Amino acid sequence: MKTNILFIVGITTLIFTSCGKNNGTYDASGVFEAREVTVSARTTGELIQFDIEEGQKLEAGKQAGYIDTVQLHLKKMQLLASMKSVESRQYNVSRQIASIRQQIATEKTEQKRYENLVQSNAANQKQLDDINAQIALLEKQLSAQTETLENNNRSVSGESSGLIAQIDQIDDQIQKSIISSPINGTVLSKYAEQGELATQGRTLFKVADIENMTLRVYITADQLTSLKIGQSVKVYADQGKSDRKEYPGTINWISDKAEFTPKTIQTRDERANLVYAVKVAVKNDGYIKKGMYGEIKIN
Repeated sequence: MKTNILFIVGITTLIFTSCGKNNGTYDASGVFEAREVTVSARTTGELIQFDIEEGQKLEAGKQAGYIDTVQLHLKKMQLLASMKSVESRQYNVSRQIASIRQQIATEKTEQKRYENLVQSNAANQKQLDDINAQIALLEKQLSAQTETLENNNRSVSGESSGLIAQIDQIDDQIQKSIISSPINGTVLSKYAEQGELATQGRTLFKVADIENMTLRVYITADQLTSLKIGQSVKVYADQGKSDRKEYPGTINWISDKAEFTPKTIQTRDERANLVYAVKVAVKNDGYIKKGMYGEIKIN
């Protein structure tokens, strides 16, 4: 009996000693996070195509579905027809005033001829004065007609600009009817189905970049002096009940504000300590899961 008690005490001491050594192996611990994006509908209409599935990988910007755009297309066709009608009222100013310019040119030729005749006393001054008056009248008509045509064209251009703006708005709404993921990632959750009505702002699906994970750990002020942005560290992720898998990691963010140790750490002394949050970028091979615990070893 005494021998058995000594054996049990020895085993218990070994277990606690081993745990103490493992805890001292790592410099900080935390939880793996992934960049998540919740994608919502940007327009209202029926989901004509939306056949993505949870677990499916999506490429950033690649179409994953679209919302009904029939009414938008018809509205655009109507605006384009209005554009043609408005543009037909646009005048070619040079062509419209060409005849008056020609008349002025003809009268000026006569003016020079009569000036020579008057100088040689072959014509009277009144004939030359009549030609000068006719030229002045034609030039006023030219100026008035040019101003009228240009004002008309400016009005037409204003209408055209308004229609172009409306067409651009329609194009923007049509573009927003296309559903896509803003990041390369994996669909975590799907909240709508094809054929349902999507209203603006309704959540459609959630996607996360699980290939590039982030381990958020907390370090003490003493450890802070030994870390810098871009520094390489060793990352350890749980694998099984007692095994760990090592990954290379890079520190990409260090908080500039101290905070209390998160409540998940239950030790009273540790909760009282001020720590700094640190994010470590880790390339996932598929075995790291969001929410898993991990540790780092500062090289």
